[in-house]
Amino acid sequence: KFWVCKRTPPLVAETLECLGGNGYVEESQLPRLFRESPLNSIWEGSGNVNALDVLRAVEKEPEALEAFLAEVQLAPELDGAVARIRAELAEPDGLEGRARRLVESLALALQGSLLVRHGDPAVAEAFLASRLGDGGAVYGTLPPGLDLSAIVDRHRPRLDG
Repeated sequence: KFWVCKRTPPLVAETLECLGGNGYVEESQLPRLFRESPLNSIWEGSGNVNALDVLRAVEKEPEALEAFLAEVQLAPELDGAVARIRAELAEPDGLEGRARRLVESLALALQGSLLVRHGDPAVAEAFLASRLGDGGAVYGTLPPGLDLSAIVDRHRPRLDG
């Protein structure tokens, strides 16, 4: 819940920006989605509450965290992310203040692991580079050297049938 609530507003804003004026006019559903996307955090609970809920769950049932990390580690490319998560948890002082960062790291690690294991290799590589590497927080801030044409090509409509 935390991650979806935090990522939806910027995703909808980026979508609106990509469509330009066509996305802004009230005849489409996008302006309503843009206005309502921040409400997810109200309906689903604030980010702080969700993040603290994760900390409580980890404290109450540490085996759940181990199961989560075992799932993430099915993709060896995520070993560094798992090590950073373990290091974050190993420093209990001020953990509540870092809960949002921890939950973000958990979400990104799981996304990355799922993409590496089940997604398109070019998409997985771009995700890891932009979200777990030196990429920026804004959509489209990708480092050089990625196979972006493969990503675009897989989304291009096929005219042959």
